[in-house]
Order: sequence, then structure tokens, then C-alpha cells
Amino acid sequence: MTDLGLVYFRLRQHIALLSNCAKVTASLYRTMNKDILLCTLNSTYQHTAFGLRYLFAQMEELQERTEILEFTINQNTKDIVEILLKKKPKVIGFGIYIWNIEETFRLLTLLKSIAPEIKIVVGGPEVSHETESQKVIPWVDHVVKGEADFLFAQLCRDLLNGNSGLPKIISGELPEVKKIKSPYSLYSDHDIATRIIYVEASRGCPYKCEYCLSSLDKAVRNFELTSFLLDMENLIQRGARQFKFVDRTFNLSPSISCQILKFFLDRVHLGLFLHFEMVPDRLPDELKELIEKFPSGSLQFEIGIQTFSTVVAAHVSRRQDYKKIRENFHYLKEKTLVHTHADLIVGLPGETLESFEVGFNTLVEFGPDEIQVGILKRLKGFPLARHDQAFQMKYDLHPPFQILQNKEMSFEEIQVMQRFAKTWDQVANSGNFPRLMAAWKTYLTSSGKSLFKEILALSSFLHQRHSQNYGISLLNLVESLWVYFQNTAVFPITELAEVLGMDYAYQKRRDLPYFLRTQLNAEFVDKIKNSNRTGAYALNSAPDRQQRHLAQTPAPRTS
Repeated sequence: MTDLGLVYFRLRQHIALLSNCAKVTASLYRTMNKDILLCTLNSTYQHTAFGLRYLFAQMEELQERTEILEFTINQNTKDIVEILLKKKPKVIGFGIYIWNIEETFRLLTLLKSIAPEIKIVVGGPEVSHETESQKVIPWVDHVVKGEADFLFAQLCRDLLNGNSGLPKIISGELPEVKKIKSPYSLYSDHDIATRIIYVEASRGCPYKCEYCLSSLDKAVRNFELTSFLLDMENLIQRGARQFKFVDRTFNLSPSISCQILKFFLDRVHLGLFLHFEMVPDRLPDELKELIEKFPSGSLQFEIGIQTFSTVVAAHVSRRQDYKKIRENFHYLKEKTLVHTHADLIVGLPGETLESFEVGFNTLVEFGPDEIQVGILKRLKGFPLARHDQAFQMKYDLHPPFQILQNKEMSFEEIQVMQRFAKTWDQVANSGNFPRLMAAWKTYLTSSGKSLFKEILALSSFLHQRHSQNYGISLLNLVESLWVYFQNTAVFPITELAEVLGMDYAYQKRRDLPYFLRTQLNAEFVDKIKNSNRTGAYALNSAPDRQQRHLAQTPAPRTS
């Protein structure tokens, strides 16, 4: 070995040694006791606690004494308590949301019973309103209301310094977003590789829709755009490919949204997938020009409609131009390759089953890729509570606090709509049955029948057949659809077997079930077996559900 080669060899040895030392040090650092723990219970593992990362980023001199610990609502409460107590913390902060309030309550009662000396601080939207009346309050030392970016750090300083006489409920002015330190470097490589990456270019919403807590915002506040885009570039360089924007109104400012879209369009060849919440009747020409350039699988727009009744919209202070909404959906469907996800809400004051049917069928005509039928939830502090008496609004007292009945919809009708929403999600939104849905819609159009009523009938059948309208395997669902449609006049038996067979086995290599295989000739079965299912979108970063929809859309444009 030459002298130069020996030097190079020794240098590599030293680098490897330093790298191993760094890994050991990092491992020891992670297992050290921490004075402050930032915790939450996510709904599932794939979600990341965006808010906790913001809090950690503002901890400044306390960062070395602080650690983020994320759990899920499905984990054993006692196991979580054991993990937390091993850290020997002095302060634990919990983020509380509608999906984790019950599980967090059990956790808080255990913690306070075992280690009452630990200071418990809670925050988040579920405890920021109607605070004093909530059952978690006796079990915590402090509640930080609203955006706690700076408030939590200051509270921890006071607690660790032994300051007494601190108020139990703490609130302050909205933070100036341009002074908030960026949280994006706190996404680990593992987060980037396996979990949803949340980002935001703005906070707040200018609209006053009463079913949403964003209606309480006084103004929209934008983060400094150059710094934000630099953060996005760093995430992309680290391997991030999915970005879920949590901005309430991404397309509010065409100037800002165009700059963000241009940034991602320049990098879309890397296989990016971007999710935005969009105002349905606001799509200026400069935004359209950019949207048209994005390939399939790169853009998803979540578009809140909520109701097509102008009377109901007035009740909830939602102003929207339905003519413009129709035009924009037509444009998105005909001129772009955007995946559209539209929302409707069951149970709004003044909405009847009949008016909801009209709205649902109208939205189907607009052609969104997915329609989410949501059941109204009573959010703490939302302005819609002003209608409780006049519209006899009755809500479940347990999470997720859904509407039980109101003046226009009975409890039984709400139950029916719960099952309707689940069936629609399983059959239409899932992307598992594109050929069945296309053939079914064609038949209904020609016969003048209501898709809403047809889905109601199917959901009733599935409820009777399965008793629980969830947790149905794909094979069992296909068999149930086979049985159901045999009893209708929608499809000839052979056509039904073909569309179900193609939907079941085309996108993935699944053997056809016996009840379908016996109805198909050998040539058709071979067609399914030998079809090319590698897909044109294998490198695309869109989630699986969107990938199934992508398989039915045109290939990306080349010009």
C-alpha cells in the first residue's frame, strides 16, 4: 500500500470511529433523563405531531433538557406511563385533540395518581375552549390556550425556576409567525421515510364558517416565504416526497400560492405528492396555468363544499359561489390531472335528508375523485353552538362528539347516514371498484335514478349482512357486492362478474374467487392474469389510495 493509500485508509478508519462514537453518544443522549417531555397520542403511527415540533423549536436554552415522545391512542396506557416515568421528568406537556381526549384523560389520571409532583401542562384545540368545564382540568397543573409556541417555553422556565403563583389557565396574544423558529429540521430521517410530513405556509382563515374553529381567527398570517421554501428544499434533499399542507386556505393569496407551486413544479420530477386545502370558488388564471403543468399523482386538492343548500349555508355563515364552484370542478376534471377530494357535512342546521340528497347527487355530477361524507362534530368553542336551541341540536357527549339528531334529521336518519358514509368510502372513495362505479353510474344516468338512494340501499344491505359496517375484508366485500347486484337489474351476470373480477384482481395479483371465476370464460381469466400491473406510477409518492385512483386516469402529459 502506498503512503497516500495508507493515509486514506487511516482517515477512513478515523471517520468510521467518529461516526460510531457519534451514534453511541446520540443513543445515550436519547435515553438520558429529561426535565421536560413533550407528548401526544397520535391517532395512528403514520401521523407526526407537528405542534410538538413547533414547541420544541422554541425551547431555546431548554432544548437540551427537553424531549419529544409520540405515542398512539392504541397503545396501552400503563405502558406509556411507565415510559414517561422512567425519564424522571419535572414537566410533561400534552397536546390534546378531538381524537385523543379520552385516552389522554386516562393517562393524566394515572400519572397524577402515581407521581403528583410532576407538573402536567396541556394544550391544543380540544382544551383551548370551554376550558373550565372539561373533566381533564382537575388532573392538570396548567392549561395553555391557543397557539402556545412561545407560551409553553416561558411556562417551563417559570416552573423549573420554582416560580409560584402561576395561573392555572394561561393565554396570550397570537404569536407573530415570522418570529417563530422553523420546526422542519426536527423531522427525523425515519419520519421522512415512513410518516406524513405536515407543513404550513400560513396560519388562520378569513372565512367565518361556524362549524370550524378557524372561524375564530382574526386574520391570516403568512410565514416568511423565502425561509419556508428553503425549509422545503432541505426536506426534499433529505428524501421527503409527500407534503401535506395544513393551511386552511392555500389559494387565498394567488401570489404566494403561485410561488409555492412554482417551487414544487421545478422539483416534481422527483415524484412529489402535495396535498392542499383549497377554497372551491377561488381559482384565478395564474393559478390555473401552473396547475395544468403538474403530472398525475402529484397534486391533491381538498375542497370543502359542506352543503349545496343556500339556506343552510346562510345558517352557518358560509358564503360560496355555486356557479363558480361548478365551473372550477369542470375545469379541474377536464383540463388538469389534479386528484380532487370534496367534502360534505351531514347534520348542519336546516339540512334535511332530501336537501342533502340533492347536494350529494349534484356534487357527483361535478366529478370529484372522492367525496367525503362527514358527520357534524361539536367542536369546543365553535360558533355553531348558537343554533343548539333553535334547531334542537343534540350531540354525543363522548368523542368525536358527533351530532345525534336535530330538528330536521332524526337519530335513525343520522345512523343511516353514518352507514351511507362508510359504504361510500368502501366502494367509491377507496379506488378499489373503479369499473363497477363507472358502469353503475352509467346505468343510473340512463335510467334517471338517484345514486344517493342506490348507495343508501346498498349500505342497508351491507349492514344487515355484516352487522358491523366496517372491518370488512376486500374479498368479503366483493362477495357481498356480487350477491347484492345479482338481485338488481343493473348488470347482466357476466358483465357483473367481469367488472368485479377486473376490479378485484387487476391492480394487484389476486386469484379470482370461485364465485366469479365460474362465471367467466378462460380467455377473460387469462386476460386478468396476464395484464401488466406494474403500473406507470410505481415511482410516484402518492399514498396507496390515490395510487388506485391513478391507475384509472390518463398518463402524465408530455407537453
